[in-house]
Amino acid sequence: MTSPRTPSGAPDPQASQAHSRLAAVRARLELPLVRRASGMLDGRHRSVFSGHGQDFDEMALYLPGDDVGDIDWKASASSGHPVIRRFERQSNLAMVLAVDTGRTMAALAPDGGTKADIARFVCDVIGYLARGRGDTLALVAGDAERIVQVPARGGTEHMEMLLRRIDTMLSLEAPPSNITHVLDRVLTWFTRRSLVVVVTDEVRPPLEAELTIKRLRTRHELLVIQVADALPTDFGTDPVEDVETPLGLPEFLRARGDMAAEARDAVARRRSDVAAMLRRYNVPTVTVASESDAVDRLADLLARSRRARH
Repeated sequence: MTSPRTPSGAPDPQASQAHSRLAAVRARLELPLVRRASGMLDGRHRSVFSGHGQDFDEMALYLPGDDVGDIDWKASASSGHPVIRRFERQSNLAMVLAVDTGRTMAALAPDGGTKADIARFVCDVIGYLARGRGDTLALVAGDAERIVQVPARGGTEHMEMLLRRIDTMLSLEAPPSNITHVLDRVLTWFTRRSLVVVVTDEVRPPLEAELTIKRLRTRHELLVIQVADALPTDFGTDPVEDVETPLGLPEFLRARGDMAAEARDAVARRRSDVAAMLRRYNVPTVTVASESDAVDRLADLLARSRRARH
């Protein structure tokens, strides 16, 4: 986990932002991307709440992208065209953001930006989609020393407050990461079946969290978004420090090709072990390496998890 060396006491640009986070994310999103991600969340609604939980609204022609489970075969046979039964949703989707706020989340990302900026943007997008759909969103954020819980509510004011809480917790001065602590709190706090979206490091949740993952998966829908980490050998002669153990890495070591290969292999092994654990419990996951690909990656994750349920 690496970070750029910056003067102590330098102002944090995020702390000075006073504008609406939801308005800012809306300005950055293209409408087709928003519709795609929101449509995937519609698919999650039926996965989280067994059965429709809805009142019949109308009959309509089947269109590509509609759920084939809604096709009324008798009406389709009579009309000669595929016809679906549309329902009016009665309950909103209950969502929980489970965010790793340990100091490694403020390290460098592969594109040279910070993982904290990527994590903030991912959370902003989720909050924006939840607000736009009228869903409720709760927060459990924390690390080895802190835990923050925000009950599930809807509306702009709630989403803005929730996102600001996440914003203030992501920094290099934060305690070490402990996403297992966060997941354990989700497990004990939420009894209503929900869609739990975990935002953490690319080599987490750790293998030690397997029992918690197993128990969460039986109670909730679970998605994991991993924020990619930069290798200390990726920045040539630029000085970097390790976030977890703040020691500078000498240039002559960073320049060694064998060291770079060994670092890549070690990360690949950890990624593979975590990925295998998540696959055992059918937990869809995606790795986000930059803000620019965050929405596409999130939409792909929702699409894959939706297909896995049908």
